[in-house]
Amino acid sequence: MVRPRLTVRVLVVLVATMAAASSRPQIARAQESTPAGDGTASSTRAVLDQYCVRCHNERTRAADLALDTTDLAHVSADADTWERVIVKLRAQTMPPGGSPRPDEATYRAAASWLETEIDAVALANPDPGRGETFHRLNRAEYHAAVRDLLAVDVDVASLLPADNTYEHGFDNNGELLSISPDLVSRYLSAARKISRLAVGTPPVGPAVATYRVHPGLLQDDRQDDRLSFGSRGGTAVRHYFPVDGEYTVKVRLHRNFSDYIIGFSTPQELDVRVDGEFVTRFSVGDADAVGQMAPLSFSGNIAGDSDWEYYMNTGDAGLEVRFPAKAGLRTVGVSFVRRLSETEGVLQPRNRGYGRFVDERYDENPGVEQVAIGGPYTVEGPGDTPSRREIFVCAPAVNDDGKACAGRILARLARRAYRRPATDREVATLMDFYESGRREGDFDAGIQFALERMLVDPDFLFRIERDPANIAPDTPYRLSAMELASRLSFFLWSSIPDDELLDAAISGRLTDPVVLEQQTRRLLSDSRSSALVDNFVSQWLRLRNLDSQQRESADYPEFDENLRHAFRRETELFVGSTIREDRSLFELLSANYTFVNERLARHYGIGGVYGDRFRRVTLGENDPRGGLLGHGGLLMVTSHPNRTSPVLRGKWLLESMLGAPPPEPPPNVPGLPDRGEGGAPASVRDRLEQHRANPVCASCHAPMDPLGFALENFDAIGSWRATSEAGLPIDSSGTMPSGVAFEGPAGLRAVLLSRGEEFAGAVTEKLLAYAVGRGLDYYDRPSVRQILRASAPDEYRWSSIILGIVKSEPFQGRRSRSDDASLTASRAPAGR
Repeated sequence: MVRPRLTVRVLVVLVATMAAASSRPQIARAQESTPAGDGTASSTRAVLDQYCVRCHNERTRAADLALDTTDLAHVSADADTWERVIVKLRAQTMPPGGSPRPDEATYRAAASWLETEIDAVALANPDPGRGETFHRLNRAEYHAAVRDLLAVDVDVASLLPADNTYEHGFDNNGELLSISPDLVSRYLSAARKISRLAVGTPPVGPAVATYRVHPGLLQDDRQDDRLSFGSRGGTAVRHYFPVDGEYTVKVRLHRNFSDYIIGFSTPQELDVRVDGEFVTRFSVGDADAVGQMAPLSFSGNIAGDSDWEYYMNTGDAGLEVRFPAKAGLRTVGVSFVRRLSETEGVLQPRNRGYGRFVDERYDENPGVEQVAIGGPYTVEGPGDTPSRREIFVCAPAVNDDGKACAGRILARLARRAYRRPATDREVATLMDFYESGRREGDFDAGIQFALERMLVDPDFLFRIERDPANIAPDTPYRLSAMELASRLSFFLWSSIPDDELLDAAISGRLTDPVVLEQQTRRLLSDSRSSALVDNFVSQWLRLRNLDSQQRESADYPEFDENLRHAFRRETELFVGSTIREDRSLFELLSANYTFVNERLARHYGIGGVYGDRFRRVTLGENDPRGGLLGHGGLLMVTSHPNRTSPVLRGKWLLESMLGAPPPEPPPNVPGLPDRGEGGAPASVRDRLEQHRANPVCASCHAPMDPLGFALENFDAIGSWRATSEAGLPIDSSGTMPSGVAFEGPAGLRAVLLSRGEEFAGAVTEKLLAYAVGRGLDYYDRPSVRQILRASAPDEYRWSSIILGIVKSEPFQGRRSRSDDASLTASRAPAGR
């Protein structure tokens, strides 16, 4: 049989491949005078001796640093140590609170001198670092690569597992993108499904895909821009119809815990549409006309009339329609017809939490719980889909074996799949699979089987960067033009290079700095660069953590899934607009605008916004919602389920906004007390003061907590408040170890902007790590500073930062393996 041959062969190839891989801030107190701040070796030594050596000496070695014996004449020789010192100097987190401290000018002078000494050597002899030789595509990259290669948009989340990541990095880190036999099996299965969808191969039989709607999502308004005007609730799902034929849509409505359908007291109309075209309309509800209902609030305990009970349990059983559909990706919309009326009587507060699902909610709006799409039940052909138009650029003549056409199709697709011209041997391998498939079926079947093979080829699944032949170990070298093209497209698009970028790489023109900048700007202006928001911003700002955030309904009854979705969309639109409009990074903090829909505007107290559509709104002067610091989603992911956390918020700000992550806490740190001294109610701030009474705890919390205190007016779902969880007035003032005092979001924003270069550096470090797909090390910091110096005259705009990264040594270069690694690799099989 042919199919097992594919499985065994690809498994062997992949395993062998992996075997080869391995307010302006106020100064609260006068700063002490310092010996000098002129930025020389002697002045820096004096600063270290006066402020640092007391703890960081050969005897005590605090933080494993002995600064009393270090030689400032050769700073670059111990760059790892001095880069750690620079971070502390720039963040002004050392010496610890209560100790004598230099003034700000001295901090800057000492840090600048150390940076200059390191950079002078590092930039003359750059170390580009070394990523993984075999860098597997993560799930998002695999999805985008398949989409751009075959013009088929498949939900790969159902086919492949989520990728590993770590707290300070991204899921495109090559070191964490391992592979296992189980994952190989998943890739084989995904390749088969995707290739069959792309070619239009009829399924073996009907299948059912079920799309569920979260029970916490309120369906009182138009739910999606893809649903028709005048609709209410429901859902719009993107479903891929494999062939032209007949399909079914079956709708199930939300129920409570007693299995009663919610909102069935009055008649409702439910529409089904495909790509906006009307399919059918169902009439549901009006349970008042069917028997006698159970007493209100006793449903599930006291039964109503048997007819009423039956109808309340099964009233949506007939919500199914069979209809013809064309092959391809379609939008299936299911929504209610909106009634332009308001219920009489006193408006009651909405039930939340457990109570929401035990009450029958008889008079509420019904909602869609799930949409099941089944089929095809008849097959009328593969259809005219974007994927078939992309694949079949030719067709064989009658009585022709199709080899010439197949070779043309496969060579063209392999060039893009492998991100380089395919060799004759590679095309021949694909042709072998074509002929095997052709023997079992027709021309289309042969192409499908060859595509299945292509999608599990290591050159598709991995970004492979091999060291040049005969290069000495640990030697920096430049990437080839083809490797550079892949780095560029996966950085900005999370996808494969297009033909124009590939042409520039194959011709060698991409290594020309002018051409490289042109291509970078072109990719950045393309709609596919939205991947920067989807994959970089969502991880940098932890938006992906929103889905796992839970809130106690008793503490936050106003929280719902609509608000969760709005939180994410606000930040995506906001940051996306700054990238698209090429704004300064500082606008992420200083912006006087944001993006809201009606639900989010109501949460923020912004009037005049109606409907589910997001739009840009201008905020008032010193509005706390200005910039990222006021975004509800970021405030939520840095809180606990039942309260705020100045520690989490301060830690996040240090890591993501200032590039100065605090040290990990020591083991067995006691938790925050539940109440204040003597059992009295206490705010989180007061309880943290108790916690910080321990000097060991205070040293770590001193630079973190003040930043978090400034955001205490925002509760755990980002609502503005004047009192804490304990009912006490909020104190949002903070004082950094440096003596800089501030209050509230406006004061914090001013502090961050006054340290703008550190903020820009933190963003650049994160973006560079994402771009090269590995964690940064001390030898990358000179490149980060070079990018910042080059982009400073342009006010640190997104384009200047991105261009600086693309031109940098870590992005364009790589270091060859060390002796031990080279020996191991030389003994490994070639993998093909």
